[in-house]
Amino acid sequence: MHTYSKQELQDLAKNLAIGVHVPAKDAQIFAEALVDADMQGVSTHGISRLNIYLQRIQKGLIVPNAQLKIDRQLGSILTLDAGNGLGQIQARKALDLLLPIARRNGVAAATIRNSQHFGALSYYCNLAAEQGFILLAMTNCEPAMSPEGGCQAFFGTNPIAASFPTGKRFNVKIDLSTSTIARGNIIAAQKKNTPIPLGWALDHNGDPTTDAQEALLGTVLTMAGHKGYALALMVEIFSSVLSGAAIGPSIGSMYKDLDRKQDVGHFFCLFNIAAFMNLDDFIQRIDETIDRIKACRKRPGVEEILVPGERSAKNAHTHSMQGIPISKETLGELQQWCTQLNVPFNCQEAAS
Repeated sequence: MHTYSKQELQDLAKNLAIGVHVPAKDAQIFAEALVDADMQGVSTHGISRLNIYLQRIQKGLIVPNAQLKIDRQLGSILTLDAGNGLGQIQARKALDLLLPIARRNGVAAATIRNSQHFGALSYYCNLAAEQGFILLAMTNCEPAMSPEGGCQAFFGTNPIAASFPTGKRFNVKIDLSTSTIARGNIIAAQKKNTPIPLGWALDHNGDPTTDAQEALLGTVLTMAGHKGYALALMVEIFSSVLSGAAIGPSIGSMYKDLDRKQDVGHFFCLFNIAAFMNLDDFIQRIDETIDRIKACRKRPGVEEILVPGERSAKNAHTHSMQGIPISKETLGELQQWCTQLNVPFNCQEAAS
């Protein structure tokens, strides 16, 4: 692994995005969202994905300067069209539209269609939490997971997320796929030619496999069997059926379908904590809840009970001090893009 600073990687990602005609302000949003995932330790949704986004822009499958359009508005509800633009940019702009509505009315919601894979949901949820709001976020994605009892990919890994502000220097962050594992982990294993644990996926014939390549040709397993299947369906309905985006297998694959757009759908519901209670009272109550959780009797060998979001905050602190680790494969891709787009590779490797 090679390690680089957050700022250097953001600048590199921004400049490469500008190199494929993403407007500078949008490129900054895009770069921040990507590198934030790496900072949090979610490298599967970070700068390692930059290569495929740039490829799809060059092939005309993503519109680099797409405008976010409001199709309909009723009360606190927006229906948005991402214009086949970069998902990270359009989702951030959607949140910016919702914030003043939720501040005024207490709650605001939006569906977003005609979008792309947009990285880690927790990025948007944390942005909302830092302003005293709770964002419930969902997205569908390219088919990777079968319904319970099936062996044909229908659903994406269909994640759901929310973050809650605290006084503990980290947000309580819930960000989970409805599959037993995020598909990005299988993609990462395939790139490294390493096996995956049994129980993550089925091959094309519906048999359990530890071969990452076979898993990518087959299906990821749902978490908790039929319960994960039910949650995946719920996310599909909110994100896709309700938004007008593509459904299930109709969604284009980011990696395999290099001849058509994705048409991913997202769902955001934003709550203003101050509409429910004083924000300081909420912070006090959630901090007390965290303290009580961490004071629970521990299992043998456990030193500390962690709260969701705490490990991510520790990762971000470590990476801010020591740099963000970047794999050899991703580094090679970045350097190739720098050469192709005539963008200087100005990243200095952090001292070990």
